[in-house]
Amino acid sequence: MIRVTCAIIRNEENEVLIVQRGEKSDHPFKWEFPGGKIHPGETEEECIIREIKEELSIDIVICKQMAGTGYDYGNKLIHLIPFICDTLADLPFLTEHIAFRWLDPADLGKVDFSEADAIVAEEYQRNCILQKVQFDNQSESAHLNYKEEDLRLMVGKLIGVKEAEWIAASAVENLEILQKLFDYSFSDDRKLAFHASWALSKVYDKFPEMIASDLQRLAEALDSLDNESVQRSFLRIISMANLNDASEKHHGILADHCFKMLRTGESAIAVKAYSMEIIYKLALIYPELVNELSATIKMLEGEGSAGIQARGHIILKKLATGSKGFESSLK
Repeated sequence: MIRVTCAIIRNEENEVLIVQRGEKSDHPFKWEFPGGKIHPGETEEECIIREIKEELSIDIVICKQMAGTGYDYGNKLIHLIPFICDTLADLPFLTEHIAFRWLDPADLGKVDFSEADAIVAEEYQRNCILQKVQFDNQSESAHLNYKEEDLRLMVGKLIGVKEAEWIAASAVENLEILQKLFDYSFSDDRKLAFHASWALSKVYDKFPEMIASDLQRLAEALDSLDNESVQRSFLRIISMANLNDASEKHHGILADHCFKMLRTGESAIAVKAYSMEIIYKLALIYPELVNELSATIKMLEGEGSAGIQARGHIILKKLATGSKGFESSLK
């Protein structure tokens, strides 16, 4: 029996990522959840994180391990171990597949999956229905009587954008909840921290004035964060903000951090994208950054990510024309 992991990767819209096999693969043109074989001496969690990094060049946060399923393909017997994962990256760079799609979980039953993945998709749909019922019950209780332990549980078990927006709306109504989201963002519990920072970004989407006064706090935290998912959320907020509201000192902190992220090969695609946008906004304030930003973007032209290259070309064009219209497009 071959032990294999796969990832059910969810984005901010609670859509699920599926990928399509090539013509010369074991299951030509079938769709599947990305993943691969477990190496000797490797844990299941280590395997799925490695496989997603290798196959898609994106970072994930493992939220839950589902029950494994066995399937006999005739020429091989596999034991497929699925993980439910979250990501803020929406542009995977394919190295082993020919296509990808983001789907609403309700549409997974319409996909031409390989047999084992079809079983996983069906189980995931059942899981979504059960989690929604549980979250609805918890949120109803929380509306009636706010308790910190209930909030922590709800944030840790976020299942999609609607739930994140509900918690964000609660934070707007209750500043104690908003403060807890900041506190949770620095938690050693990586899933809790990711979900809390994600909810903070949803607060900023709807009520930016609630977070505007904390921009300098977010900037100061970037270098000390070892949770890249939280870093992406913080950078996303900063990339949408009016940087004129930050001090010159914090402009320097942001410029140093974002240039470092662009020049570090290990940085995730989303981190590079947000960093690029932040430096562009800083260049509108400090024109002396233009040449350094242009040189850094050109350095990235050899990078594999088509999304980063496309983003870089847009910024180079705007820098060349001197247009400030790009500022609105960042939002």
